[in-house]
Amino acid sequence: MVFSSLSFIFVFLPVFLVLYYIFPAKSRNLLLFLGSLVFYSFGELSYLFLILCSITVNFLFGKSIERFQGRKLEQTLLLILSLIYNFGFLLFFKYTNFFIENINAVLRLLDIHWRFYTLNLTLPLGISFYTFQIASYVIDVYLGRTKADQSYVSLGAYLCMFPQLIAGPIVVYSNIRDALKERTISIHAFDNGLKTFIIGLGYKVIIANRIGTLWNEVCTIGFESISTPLAWLGAFAYSMQLYFDFCGYSLMAVGLGEMLGFYMPANFQHPYMARSVTDFWRRWHITLGAWFREYVYIPLGGNRKGAARTVFNLLVVWFLTGFWHGAAWNFIFWGLFIFVLQIIEKNITLRWLNADHLIAKLLSHTYMVFYILISWTIFAISNFQELCVYLGQMFPFLSGAGNFDLSDFMRFAADYAPLLIASLIFATDYPEKLFDKIRHRFLGVAVAFVIFWWSVYYLAIGINNPFLYFRY
Repeated sequence: MVFSSLSFIFVFLPVFLVLYYIFPAKSRNLLLFLGSLVFYSFGELSYLFLILCSITVNFLFGKSIERFQGRKLEQTLLLILSLIYNFGFLLFFKYTNFFIENINAVLRLLDIHWRFYTLNLTLPLGISFYTFQIASYVIDVYLGRTKADQSYVSLGAYLCMFPQLIAGPIVVYSNIRDALKERTISIHAFDNGLKTFIIGLGYKVIIANRIGTLWNEVCTIGFESISTPLAWLGAFAYSMQLYFDFCGYSLMAVGLGEMLGFYMPANFQHPYMARSVTDFWRRWHITLGAWFREYVYIPLGGNRKGAARTVFNLLVVWFLTGFWHGAAWNFIFWGLFIFVLQIIEKNITLRWLNADHLIAKLLSHTYMVFYILISWTIFAISNFQELCVYLGQMFPFLSGAGNFDLSDFMRFAADYAPLLIASLIFATDYPEKLFDKIRHRFLGVAVAFVIFWWSVYYLAIGINNPFLYFRY
């Protein structure tokens, strides 16, 4: 089940909210836990046991680590075992076939006729997200940042909370620990959360789903057959689809959390307005960046052990960031591409990109347009051969491929002009600032009403509706 579905909007959510509000406060964690399991089972019933096992095992690990307080060896052993358990399942389901395929490729190069069979595995929904969440909980208990949760239901509600279960934001346990024990539900919070949910729904359904059809059409035509201008337009369409899809989902999650009495961290801060790659990644998928900073970069030494060690630490972070997104070489290449640009920025160009004058602003935004379109092209195309073809169409002077027949570009640009313009406008912070001024006025209610029913209309007529991050 996804948030942008009629069954969620008109069946699951209303029923759940009615029960949630009439239940006694002390029983709401149990209802949230059970309701979230029901929500997850609609999308991945066969892997429901994985989440239940994760809760059970890490509940026991957390209590055991706390029980051995002052005995560092035992605590460290328990932490290592918990990390092996948590990341072991993630590695198995997400990366087993990737490793097998690459081992087979090496065997072919060596002219060895032995082959390993790939496994018939599907990636459990949300496993990349909930693994990071539960791992952060155990690590924080080990470090003494938080106490182990003594309630199985409370920990289950934290890990399975349906607003952020499938695709984040990645919520660290300590951020909502107090709310799990006691939280306030108010009309104001419900109203604010509902409007946030509706804005996210509009981003997802009205913009992302529809502009995503342009990228799908480019893929259907075939990369060898598109013109260079259409290749750039297709990259732009995918970039906007990805942003409004994931940002929309995150806004819906934050809105739902507020309706339930939880305040989840923002996951996006208008990243397409950034003037550097460094700034972009402070604005995009903020909770993932915070997780890697807190649990990988800083433990490795951060920037405290010299320039060479800082470069190495960033290399590890961006390699893992790329690999976390998917079991394919394009994701690793994508992560390393970001790493190289950040190193160049930190050592050479960042102060020029951030300069406060008109020419610097124009150059930095132009640079970021190229970065965004190239980066998300690498991210989007997992087949390396097809990726090379597409990049060749984007840069014909380097590849000798591509053509400048504008007929296909003009046709698609004309068909999608309103969406292309709308995506540019809503990728800035101006619409959000304007809506914040009217959010609690009648006009704000009217705007939310129109967005909601406009989204429902598109859902009813069957506009394509997957969430791109569900399988990452």
